[in-house]
Amino acid sequence: MGRRILIVLLLPPIVAALSGLLWLHSSLPPLRPARIVQGITAPVRIARDVIGIPTITAENDLDAAFALGYVHAEDRLFQMDAQRRYGAGRLAEWFGPRTLDADKMMRTLGLARAAERQLRELPEEVQAAFQAYAAGVNAFIADRRWALPPEYYLLRVRPEPWRAVDTLIWGKLMAWQLAGNYRGELVRARILEHVKPDEMPILYPSYPKDGPVILSAMAPIYRSLPLGPLLALMPALEEPVRASNNWVVAGNRAASGKPVLANDPHLGLDAPGIWYLVHIATPAHKIEGGTMAGAPIVLVGHNEHIAWGLTNTGSDVSDLFVEKLDPDDPGKYVTPDGSRPFETRTETITVKDAPPVQLTVRETRHGPVISDLARPGQQVAQPGYVMALQASYLMDGDRTPQALWEMNRAVDWDSFQSALGNFGAPEQNVVYADVDGHIGFMAPARVPTRAGGDGWVPSPGWTGEFDWTGWIPSDAMPRVLDPPAGRIVTANNKPVQDGFPYFLGRDWDSPYRAERIAALIDQRAQHSLDSMAAIQRDIYSPMAEQLLPMMLSTLATTPQARAAIALLKGWDRRMDKDKVEPLIFTAWLRDFNRAVFANRLGTAFDDYWSLRPEAIAGILTAHQDWCDDRILTVPKTCAEQLSGSLLSALDELTAAYGPDMDEWRWGRAHPAEFNHRVFDAVPILGRYVDTSIPADGGQDTINRGGFDVRGSTQPYRDTLGPGLRMVIDMADPDHAHFMIVPGESGNPLSEHYADLIRPWRDGYTLMIDTRNPVAVETLSPP
Repeated sequence: MGRRILIVLLLPPIVAALSGLLWLHSSLPPLRPARIVQGITAPVRIARDVIGIPTITAENDLDAAFALGYVHAEDRLFQMDAQRRYGAGRLAEWFGPRTLDADKMMRTLGLARAAERQLRELPEEVQAAFQAYAAGVNAFIADRRWALPPEYYLLRVRPEPWRAVDTLIWGKLMAWQLAGNYRGELVRARILEHVKPDEMPILYPSYPKDGPVILSAMAPIYRSLPLGPLLALMPALEEPVRASNNWVVAGNRAASGKPVLANDPHLGLDAPGIWYLVHIATPAHKIEGGTMAGAPIVLVGHNEHIAWGLTNTGSDVSDLFVEKLDPDDPGKYVTPDGSRPFETRTETITVKDAPPVQLTVRETRHGPVISDLARPGQQVAQPGYVMALQASYLMDGDRTPQALWEMNRAVDWDSFQSALGNFGAPEQNVVYADVDGHIGFMAPARVPTRAGGDGWVPSPGWTGEFDWTGWIPSDAMPRVLDPPAGRIVTANNKPVQDGFPYFLGRDWDSPYRAERIAALIDQRAQHSLDSMAAIQRDIYSPMAEQLLPMMLSTLATTPQARAAIALLKGWDRRMDKDKVEPLIFTAWLRDFNRAVFANRLGTAFDDYWSLRPEAIAGILTAHQDWCDDRILTVPKTCAEQLSGSLLSALDELTAAYGPDMDEWRWGRAHPAEFNHRVFDAVPILGRYVDTSIPADGGQDTINRGGFDVRGSTQPYRDTLGPGLRMVIDMADPDHAHFMIVPGESGNPLSEHYADLIRPWRDGYTLMIDTRNPVAVETLSPP
């Protein structure tokens, strides 16, 4: 009797739960094999392969854009929706007060307003494509017979119709995130509160010879600016953003006789991932590669004539200006031509479960006043000053969407150059190959020319001496066609020689990856898809090669330290997940940075803290006085600091992984984690959808495994890596090799949500199967 009663009690909730789960599974594509939709002119076929990758066959570009919007929505609707809300400053409508700071930042920057102006400036053909894409997204949203992605039910919200401008908001958000020099300016200004201007070259070895002269004039103001609160509101982008690889070799260096191109952009690791693969076929084009859900563009890929790959250049397209208030009227600020009133607007932010928030945004002639973002009581500019941001992507005339749309349809070098002549921001290193045997490189963008200075630190805005005066001419931007070396390599390194007539920037990444790629290319006379993919998997650490000889001379004072030194002396410098040496080296270098810089930099240290190999090499060779941190009563040498840092690192590793060094592994400390930002906040659901896997690679390896050493619990967790890999032989571009992570779908209920994590980690690639679909949908007009 008791058992029957228990069954009666439990059966209804079990049935309800199973019914709900079955209902949620109805959100997975294909919803049904055929559907009538408004917005296309002819039937469109969507065929998915065994990995879930769609092949779209359409009669024209607009119908193909519609279908791409449709499949993006099928697989990634919530991701798209969250991204547009982030860029528009509307997250608090869903998530409440915890996202209010992010919304205030976006409303202050005015990304949505800039996107609306940008849409009006685009040619009618491109506007029509973005409208068609939006119609495809909305065709999916409008079908209420099927479930929405599960996040909507968890948050109890519904998607709004997609607009063409929402795609452009996504583009502006990417530009803001990738063109992160403004954050570096804040970090350096804050450091100047603690060190002398002439010490900056030690912290930043690429620092120019005339730097201290420029800095000296502003250093007193920086020391009086409490910049920490403002910096805390900015995304931590200064280091991780510089991490992607692309290269191309000419046909005479390829086994096939045609160019071979490789690309692996490195961005944050999340679930769902950033990249979405697709093949698009129309009577005019065959376009294939990596898209980002939210836009009808193949960002990395090929058509039947050419192939292209992107890495972030890192040129300086944003500057911070310290504006001086008019002492007689704080509603005005000083310009070279006298006082001028702020332009103001009021933004109303809707907040879930809280009253709406009114935000007053002020703008100067340079741009929005970001120092007003401080919370009450947190001053970010001394009395009499505010700080404004000028950025190319916030200004009119940015036709980047047009450039990308036309690049997808270019047929040769001339049409490729013509398309990218419209590119605005953020500047990209674009490598090129075509079926006729040509290889090339362009770094297109609207990069400002300045009356003075170089925008490396916040500049005085009231004098006009550092104002932007125009743009570097498009035809003067870096480019090359068929270089004699027969190869082109970019890895966020400096793109031009010192004699280049215009200033692009100087926040380039160390040349470790670029030099390693070039060396591996030159080891072989000819290359293939396999040899290029092997280079992408390379985990050799040039940083360890450079620094370990300086570090291993340290005195080992304990048996554990002596064992660690012995291991490092025999290490092959590969950041192998199954080895202990990468963990010991990285932890040691992390702690040595802390020992050398923490006391000198004070409250600015956390923002500077990284592995800093160039600064460390300079200190160990030319500036050993920096090993005495000025605070200790008894001065310390670099040898003593190295010894102490090793002991400290070993103690931390012992506490985290146990006393047996043989049990330590780099992959245990360095897992690649793919966390869902919504479900991760729900403990049970988070455990169900979050996935991690021990990973190879480090900060400087070609196969990047980036991490944030500032983390107190997981300082080596792999948070940034090659979310997409691509290798294309122009002898047979239809058989290009790809890999994305964690999977094609953004729906946690899908079998393709995280099915590519292990193949990605282990270096496998896939080809988009256009001939053997496992599911087919047909969209037809009325």
